[in-house]
Amino acid sequence: MAKVVEGSFADGGRVVDDVWTTVDTAEGLHAAPDGAALLVGHALWTSERERLVARGTAIGIKLEPQDDPASIADDLGRFGLVAIDFPKFTDGRGYSIARLLRERHGYAGPLRAVGDVLRDQIFYMLRCGFDSFALKHEDQVDAALSAYRDFSDAYQTAVDRRVPLFARRAGAAA
Repeated sequence: MAKVVEGSFADGGRVVDDVWTTVDTAEGLHAAPDGAALLVGHALWTSERERLVARGTAIGIKLEPQDDPASIADDLGRFGLVAIDFPKFTDGRGYSIARLLRERHGYAGPLRAVGDVLRDQIFYMLRCGFDSFALKHEDQVDAALSAYRDFSDAYQTAVDRRVPLFARRAGAAA
């Protein structure tokens, strides 16, 4: 079974089994094991929504960089996981999608980075609201836990911290 890294700054992260079965096509949906938690792409969700809901199992959705998170905003409560694909580690659109889901659309569920995800990106992804990571090189998942401790603090605001460092320091001094 595949492994993923999940957790927050507060708990320091952990390595867990990936319980999600990725299904990319309607044919794959027929072949999916009964009772399996399914991670489906935006296009499959759009075309097979009623059939997926009727299965009665956990559903996750995978967004590609070109997908608009507003298009699934009304369905966010149905998903047990939202995964955002990083086709190349240099493609930063997934960071923006994560922030939009968390800040504009109020998504509070699990948010996973998938695709070309590297250990060096995890700290920044955590700041944008990700709390789960399927690394490109699965043999690096144990080493990826150290990314939770790369920096002791951050200056700017983000999803994880709404108050900048200078204001936190000023508040502590008062």
